[in-house]
Amino acid sequence: MIKLTVRQMEYFEALAQTLHFGRAAELAGVTQPALSAQISEMEARLGGRLFERGGKSVAMTIEAQALLPRIETILADIRGVESIARRGRSAMEGRFRLGIIPTIAPYLLPHVLPDLKARFPTLVLELREAVTGSLAEETAAGRLDGFIAAMPLDSPGLVTEALFEDRFFLAVPANDPEFASPPVPPESPALERLMLLEEGHCLREQALSVCGSVKPVAMASYGATSLTTLLQMVAHGLGVTLIPEMAMGPASDMRDLKIVPFIEPMPSRTVCLAWRRNSRRHDECVELAGIMRGLRGALLPAAA
Repeated sequence: MIKLTVRQMEYFEALAQTLHFGRAAELAGVTQPALSAQISEMEARLGGRLFERGGKSVAMTIEAQALLPRIETILADIRGVESIARRGRSAMEGRFRLGIIPTIAPYLLPHVLPDLKARFPTLVLELREAVTGSLAEETAAGRLDGFIAAMPLDSPGLVTEALFEDRFFLAVPANDPEFASPPVPPESPALERLMLLEEGHCLREQALSVCGSVKPVAMASYGATSLTTLLQMVAHGLGVTLIPEMAMGPASDMRDLKIVPFIEPMPSRTVCLAWRRNSRRHDECVELAGIMRGLRGALLPAAA
C-alpha cells in the first residue's frame, strides 16, 4: 500500500503553487533541501516523476496535474478538522492567503495592512492580486483562504459577506467643456468616450452596466490593465473613465484631472470578502470582514 504523509502533500501543494523549490520551501516554512527530499520520497513511493526539473524551471507532469485536485481536497478536509480543534483560540494567526482584485488593492491595502499588523502580530498575510475569476477559482480549490472583490460572485461554493458600498464617479480632463456642469446623467453622449479596462476586469463590466444606454461600439478599449493607466490617459485628454470612490483620494493629486459625480441615485459596487464554504478559516474571515467594514470612513471620505 502506498502511504503519503500530510507533510509530503503540503510540500507538493506548495511546489505546485509556486513551481519553484526555493519559494515553495519558504511558503512551507522549511529549508529547500528538506522540501526537495520529501518530494523525491513522494515520487519514489508513487513510482514516477511529479515535477520536471530543468535548471531553474520546474514543471508539473501530467501525473502531478491529475493528483493536485485530490491532494487539495484531502488537505482542505484536514484543515477543516484542525479548525474544529482551534475553536476558542485567538483568531487571525499563522499564514492567511488573501486575494484581492487590482481595482481595490492599491486603495484598501494601505489602510488594512497596518491595522492587521497591530492587531495580530503573529499573522503572516500572503497577498495575491488577480482578476475576480482567478481568485474565485483559487479560493474554491483551497489555494487561497479568501479574497476581496465586488459582488455579485457567480460561485455557489463560496460564502460572501458585504463590506461596504463603493460609489462610482467619472474621471474627466480638467478643462473638458462637456463636464462643466455636473452631475452627469448615465445617458450622456459624452460617455461614448469612455475608456475601459481589458477583458476580465469586473470594473469593465460595471462600467458597461452603468453606461448601458451608450452604444458599446462607441466605447474605447485600450487593453489597459490598471486604473492608474486609464487615469493618466484621461489626464492627457484621451477620454473619460469610471473611478470608484475609494480611488478618489490618490486621483485628486493628479494634474489635469477632474472627478465629477453622476446624477442620483449614483451607481455603486458592493465590495465583499469571499471564502470557501466550510472553510477552516471561517471565523477568521468573519473577523477580517468586520475589521474591513470598520475602515469605511477612512476609505470613502466623500461618503463619510
